[in-house]
Amino acid sequence: MRIIPAIDLIDGKCVRLTQGDYAQKKIYNENPLDVAKSFEDQGLQYLHLVDLDGAKAGKVTNWKVVESITKHTKLLVDFGGGIKTDDEMKKLFDAGVKQVNLGSIAVKEQQKVIRWIGEFGSDKIILSADVKNNMIAISGWQENSSLPITGFLRDYVQNGIQYVTCTDISTDGMLTGPNIELYKTLILNFPQLHLVASGGVSNMDDLQELRRIGVDGVIVGKAIYEGRVKLEELALL
Repeated sequence: MRIIPAIDLIDGKCVRLTQGDYAQKKIYNENPLDVAKSFEDQGLQYLHLVDLDGAKAGKVTNWKVVESITKHTKLLVDFGGGIKTDDEMKKLFDAGVKQVNLGSIAVKEQQKVIRWIGEFGSDKIILSADVKNNMIAISGWQENSSLPITGFLRDYVQNGIQYVTCTDISTDGMLTGPNIELYKTLILNFPQLHLVASGGVSNMDDLQELRRIGVDGVIVGKAIYEGRVKLEELALL
């Protein structure tokens, strides 16, 4: 199971939200590169980098942070937040991003995303499925859709998607434990997917349980910043 620490960006700073609420923002570090280096120094290999300004604005915003992290670390970076254009896709890959997360645009412009899967490769694209009450939420979680998670995934599996990150918004930033039943259901229905769990991880027991049910990876954010899990422990998983 891959351990993927998260850095969320607002105004170029490392922050965390609670349940995706921009009004419940906490700044943890003014310099995201320092945070990324601390992950690398402990032996972690992956990084989930989210441009929350971009998610809200509908265009990638924190370019300088992306470029500094890919240039000054060897972390395998997956990036998400506001990606809408071919140029942004190309620029992110040229900047050294390994995979991109596509959420809102995957709901609103399915044919464009299917074209990108063919153009850039299914190994380069992560479908970002953000869920509230089993329905997809979009636009930085500011907007609900009428699309059920299973139908959303089924459409994309049929069009070649291999990687999915699923975030249960109700647990995100709450440190109350991940939605294990949701992930069990998705693994049962889509065993071929590389499923990454996101939201709610509060301790090492949560991580062990996610590994037991068979997720491919897990994103860990607030639990790191609040000292609930130690980086050296994560590196041993």
